[in-house]
Amino acid sequence: MSRPLYVIKVGSATLDREAIHKEIADVVARGARVLLVAGGATGIERHYAAIDRPVPTLRLANGDVVRYCPPEEMDHLVDAYERVTLPAVEHGLRAQGLRTFTAVAARSGLVVGRANRPLKALSAEGRPVVVRDHRAGVPADADTEALNALLDAYDVVCLSPPVADRDGGAPLNVDADVLAAVLAVALDADHLRLVTGTAGLLTDPADPDSTLRDAYPGDGARYAGGRMRQKVRAAEIALAGSGADVAITGPHTMSEPSGWTRFWRTRGPAEDLDLLTRAVSVSSVSGDEAELASCLAEWCRERGIEARIDPAGNLVASRGTGSRRLLLLGHLDTVPHRWPVEWRGGELWGRGSVDAKGSLAAFLEVLADAAVPEDGQLVVVGAVEEEISSSKGAFHVRDNYPADAVVIGEPSGSGKLTLGYFGLFKLAVTASVPTGHSAGMDAVSAPDRLIRVLGEIRASVLEQAPEALSAVIDIRCERGRERDRAHGTLNFRVPPGADLEALRTAALRHAGDGVGIEALRATPGHQGGRSGPLATAFVRAFAGAGIRPRFVVKKGTSDMNTLATTWHDVPMVAYGPGDSALDHTDEERIGGEEYRAARALLADAVNRWFALAEGSRR
Repeated sequence: MSRPLYVIKVGSATLDREAIHKEIADVVARGARVLLVAGGATGIERHYAAIDRPVPTLRLANGDVVRYCPPEEMDHLVDAYERVTLPAVEHGLRAQGLRTFTAVAARSGLVVGRANRPLKALSAEGRPVVVRDHRAGVPADADTEALNALLDAYDVVCLSPPVADRDGGAPLNVDADVLAAVLAVALDADHLRLVTGTAGLLTDPADPDSTLRDAYPGDGARYAGGRMRQKVRAAEIALAGSGADVAITGPHTMSEPSGWTRFWRTRGPAEDLDLLTRAVSVSSVSGDEAELASCLAEWCRERGIEARIDPAGNLVASRGTGSRRLLLLGHLDTVPHRWPVEWRGGELWGRGSVDAKGSLAAFLEVLADAAVPEDGQLVVVGAVEEEISSSKGAFHVRDNYPADAVVIGEPSGSGKLTLGYFGLFKLAVTASVPTGHSAGMDAVSAPDRLIRVLGEIRASVLEQAPEALSAVIDIRCERGRERDRAHGTLNFRVPPGADLEALRTAALRHAGDGVGIEALRATPGHQGGRSGPLATAFVRAFAGAGIRPRFVVKKGTSDMNTLATTWHDVPMVAYGPGDSALDHTDEERIGGEEYRAARALLADAVNRWFALAEGSRR
């Protein structure tokens, strides 16, 4: 499971607050790597006061006052970070039990920049002057190899201005927000947080409750003044250069979404496609679902829908309190690799658009508009870790949220209904042989032995389940002093009804004499019928839309299988927009009209289920 990367820029006033260090520790506890960029205004003031040196400034032609940084001043600026700001950051993070590396970005050329052009300013007498020795610039490039090594070695890597000058000479002072944005782009960060002293970007600086909740490129400049202009600039640099999830957060916090301004790279071509667009825009690779869950929970609360994040990390949203519960189970996570989300020719391109954020977004919009009867309850769950073998979210659902019927959110296409899935039988196989030269007479290497035993296991399992599909999905070798070992993972997709215990017995009989076999996963297949209130509700919804549906059983595995391990008599189907052939590919995209058609049909099916289920009780 890949570890997400957060780039977090924190101003010096916020760094003085212990709470931010705890929030960073919470991010690390979720398994993320953290690159912290520290602002230094407060530390600089303290250092200059300690050495009894005035902070030199320049007055610009527009009236702004900036710190003046001639070459002779840069050593003092570096000292301010290295003696005041960075030690305080390290102390605060170590108090949270975090292993921390701190440095000014100029050290060892971790970040290099280019100098700004000469600066137009005003003399003490108010006359225009050109200042040529001002050591200010913009970050241009980062040593990503070194930074990634540091991020792998430490819980938190903290950098601060200044940066090295690519043309030589004294370091260059740079804006810390812009530094964070450039690092987010260079390192392909999943999330960028610019933490400030206000509740995000305020549309009225005099009103602390006037947060602009959502901003698109060009929006922020209308409201940003003073230091906030640089934060907006940084946010838009990150949006233009990466697929990162970007937000200005505060006041002095990054854990309260009501104080956030989220920045979006693109908007939906129509308002009813905005939720889909935003869901796809927030990176949520398996293990990194927290930000998407928080974003969707906030969307629900804004519409009066009860929403929470459960102990497994799942999003749980519901309406109604009745005893008849219909569960719409989607998933939050995607497979690795993302790219900037964009609409092209009526299609939304982006990781997760098909698998399966399109389904989850449709579930939430149906939840918002559904006519839930007094004795009914409609629950939407966005589960975590569906794309990896743990299925952590679905197991938590299975054990905690009983339901009368379930719709799984997976792409079937708006005109198909999935009645079931093959199961999963996964084995870890290790073959070992005494260490020796592979050129010896009759020598058998560990990989040779592994390949042979994998073939034998495959043949035995397929004899028990001829319709199963099999693949070796991983092989690795290791050479030891006394024995060489080869490890393989053998994966079977097994049809509904296959006897998993018989498959396990068939596989394990090949263990022994240097061969070890472990069953990693044995999840049964599941297939429901076309009768009963749930399937009937969909059939009638298809008919109402003038669609002659196709019914399919998929060779893949979904969270339906996890529920079916104990929910033996609960009707389940899978339905959602999109072409599943695009799952996990760099061509992943979903059409706006396809999404709308599936959402409308699902809404009709949900309403019909409540009506049919009520009728069956009479």
